[in-house]
Amino acid sequence: MMKAPTARAVTYTVVGILAVCALRATPPMAARSPAERLAAVREAVTPELAPIAALPAFLTHTDTLERGETLRALFARGGVPAEVVDSLLAATSILDHRRIPAGLPVEMKLASADSQPNEIVLHLAIDRLLRLTRDSSGVWAGREEKETWTTDTLAVAGTITSTLYQAIDAGAPGLARGARAELAWSLADILEYRVDMSRDLHDGDRFRVLVEREKAGNGAQRLGRVLAADFTLSGDNVQAVRFGDGRNSFYDQSGRSLRAAFLRAPLEFRRISSVFGLRKHPILGILKAHKGTDYAANSGTPVRAIGDGVVTRAGWSGGYGNVLEIRHRNGYVTRYGHLRGFAKGVRPGTRVGIAQTVAYVGTTGLSTAPHLHFEVLVGGVQKDPRVALNTKTGFPLAASERRTFDSVRMRLMAVLDSRLSTTSRVADASSVSGATASAGVSHAGSGM
Repeated sequence: MMKAPTARAVTYTVVGILAVCALRATPPMAARSPAERLAAVREAVTPELAPIAALPAFLTHTDTLERGETLRALFARGGVPAEVVDSLLAATSILDHRRIPAGLPVEMKLASADSQPNEIVLHLAIDRLLRLTRDSSGVWAGREEKETWTTDTLAVAGTITSTLYQAIDAGAPGLARGARAELAWSLADILEYRVDMSRDLHDGDRFRVLVEREKAGNGAQRLGRVLAADFTLSGDNVQAVRFGDGRNSFYDQSGRSLRAAFLRAPLEFRRISSVFGLRKHPILGILKAHKGTDYAANSGTPVRAIGDGVVTRAGWSGGYGNVLEIRHRNGYVTRYGHLRGFAKGVRPGTRVGIAQTVAYVGTTGLSTAPHLHFEVLVGGVQKDPRVALNTKTGFPLAASERRTFDSVRMRLMAVLDSRLSTTSRVADASSVSGATASAGVSHAGSGM
């Protein structure tokens, strides 16, 4: 047997002979300079790039249709040659040119080397536009585009320190500015038979609301339906739960309709409030008088009947100026003073309905500024409207619907509680859909 050192020596010798043979059999490589070797590497790893065509630069100009102005005039002002305006107008055939509102935003896109627009966009609505484009041959074509809306649910809460507007402004950062004002108006409308939002709110009052928010692909927002609300006013609690569809489909925690025989105020909250400067007091002034209440509002603001009744007086009466009196059931009479005028057809003997416009705010008689003087008389005696119109008696739900309503109310309030107890205020739409569906309310996002 061969010893180990001898075996290793033989192995090394054989490997050396094979290496020499391999070197002699390999042809010599041509000598290349370092620059040539670098070029070869670049060629191997760098793909060939096609030349990039210069992209045209576009200028965008936004104009607005003036009152009484035609699209023809606006297009001409935007640089569209007179000889092609007819072709451009033909591309807007889906529009009724007689009904195009003043203030319509019109966006024009121009190539920097071209004095004529290549594209014109008419913003018809928050979710609808008409896009006009010009092809290479100069022919214009129009295409209507609509945004698709999706729906989610927000839980909003706040404490009154000055106004409902201010509290919602602070408590609803997920809503656009306009949607916040809409939410305040919606809450006032829902509770208008129980609460006068311009007078009955006090510092420390609290509210919680579960509301739908609709969002479009272009970033636009709009307020959806209020699903439930919970108010604590001077220690008293009132809930509003949607059960069905419609403005009057809200019920309190006892299953009674929030609709009652009388409204709490003769002016809509949105009419006596300003959406400008949400952090300022929205009411121009409300002064409590010993014989009624004065609501300051712009001249011409619609005045509504606070309940069904018959007009007993409509004319001039000394310091009241133009005054209107309506007789209601159960000995109630309401009086509206300093009016600018009366609604069409309103005269003694006319029957009017609750919330019907019957007159307009003015400054007639002993008045120094536009406002409405409002009185309530019961049995011929003047009463404080806050007390006389304070009612909690609405029609109750049918017994057959009460169990379903109680289930819906508890589920909606549970969602409201759980969402407000976390840092996120966006409610899970799937958690709400079951409750709203069982009440006959569809929760699916709308496609526009």
